Amino acid sequence: VLGIIGPSGAGKSTLARHIVGVLRPSAGAVRLDGADVSVWTKSSLGQHLGYLPQDIELFADTVAANISRFQEGEDREAILAAQMAGVHEMILRLANGYDTQVGEGGAILSGGYRQRVGLARAVYGNPSLVVLDEPSSNLDADGDAALADCILQLKKRGTTVVIISHRPSTLGVVDKILVLRDGIAEMFGPRNEIVTRLTRAVPVQAVQGTAR
Repeated sequence: VLGIIGPSGAGKSTLARHIVGVLRPSAGAVRLDGADVSVWTKSSLGQHLGYLPQDIELFADTVAANISRFQEGEDREAILAAQMAGVHEMILRLANGYDTQVGEGGAILSGGYRQRVGLARAVYGNPSLVVLDEPSSNLDADGDAALADCILQLKKRGTTVVIISHRPSTLGVVDKILVLRDGIAEMFGPRNEIVTRLTRAVPVQAVQGTAR
C-alpha cells in the first residue's frame, strides 16, 4: 500500500490518471507488470484496475449497475464489492436496495454515500491494482473506518493499493509514502521513515496541515 502526499498542484491526481491509463505520458511510459498501459485496450486493462477519482461520477442507473461497471449477471460480485467497501447495509436501507435508481450523477445520494459506492466499484471484480484519489474526502468517522478496513482487506488479498490522501488516519494503513512537489518525487520510502523526515524538516503543525 503506497500513500502519495504533497501540496496542491504537486501532480498527485495527474500521477493517478497516468497509472490507470486515463492520461498518456508525453515522455516515458507507465508499465504494469512490464506492459505499457497506453497500448492496452481499455476493456482489457479495466479488468485489472480499480479507480476512485476525486470527482466521483455515478450514472443514471441502479446502484448495482454502477458498482458492477454495467456488466450483466454479476449480482454476487456487486454485493461482495459493496461488503468490502462497507456500504452493503446502507444499500439495503435504500427504497429498492441494489435496484434503487441513483439519478444523474448519483443525485439521490449524499456525497459520502456516493464515495462509498464509488469505492465498491473500484474494488469490484478483485482488481490487481486499486488507485484511490482522496477516498475519504466526504466520509464521516464510520466511513473512515470502513475505508481503512477495505484497504486492509485488499492488502490481505495481495492487491497493490495507491492512496492519495491528506488525512493522517488514512495514511496510517500505508506501507510506503511518496512525497510529490512540483511534479517531482521529493521523498520516497517506508512510512515511518518519511514521517520522521517530514517532522524533522518542518514544525509539527505544518506537517499536520500538509497531511490534512
